[in-house]
Amino acid sequence: MGALARLLARRGDVEKTAAPSRRTAPRKARTPKDLLHASGMSTEELQAAWIAVSWLLTYPDEATLERLPLLRELSASLPERAREGVRATVAALERRDPVSVQEEYVDTFDTRRRGCLHLTYFSHGDTRRRGMALLRIKQDFRAVGLEIGSDELPDHLPVVLEFAAAHDPGRGAKILRANRPGVELLRLHLEEIASPWHGALVALCATLPPLDAEDRAAVMKLAEEGPEDELVGLDGYGLDGAAGDMAGQTFATSPSDACGSHAGGSRAAAPGPVPVDLMRGRPS
Repeated sequence: MGALARLLARRGDVEKTAAPSRRTAPRKARTPKDLLHASGMSTEELQAAWIAVSWLLTYPDEATLERLPLLRELSASLPERAREGVRATVAALERRDPVSVQEEYVDTFDTRRRGCLHLTYFSHGDTRRRGMALLRIKQDFRAVGLEIGSDELPDHLPVVLEFAAAHDPGRGAKILRANRPGVELLRLHLEEIASPWHGALVALCATLPPLDAEDRAAVMKLAEEGPEDELVGLDGYGLDGAAGDMAGQTFATSPSDACGSHAGGSRAAAPGPVPVDLMRGRPS
């Protein structure tokens, strides 16, 4: 993954010379509101971008592919970088036949660790700390009355994005920001393999604060070393029941599971499409 580190280093050099005014403030100086709007996008624009990316990163079954023209329309109100990112992925998927799109989706996201759509895998790998990270996300969902099934993990990126778009932008932005290095690593990986889904990650990154020095260091470390791996049991580590159960789900996955998704191997899906009218601020 050295190439990813080089890509990131080059990007960091460009950002330092081309846009010094966009450097972010120290993390401690940020407020929740700053985090939500640090990209310069309004809440409505963030919601539209997040639901579009959520749909684009969902398994491309017939219903998902039928939404592509709707996503192009939805992207019209977005700032240029997010709009062009969404439209690039829409155009790439529309040029392909459905079967090849589905095969490439599985190859990209279900069989490669670097293509993992589970956010806490990048930040915590297969370690016991991942249980606490998953529990915190689940608690954010519960705060607005949402429950994730026991056979799913709440950090699946399309699920997090739909939560942020349709339920709680502030909490959703917090989850994304906490996993910013993993999101960037996924973007770099999709760029490197010329994936049709790279545009969706460009659009997502456009909604987030620019990478700071700590983020860049974290991404470069991930690129060089990969997520942590912990080949030990969970007993005796002091995890409470809920966190232990969630950590146990990640440890229970088979070796063939590319990124520690939920036990049983079934794909985590977003809770369900949000009406586009809702994303435009009108009742559905």
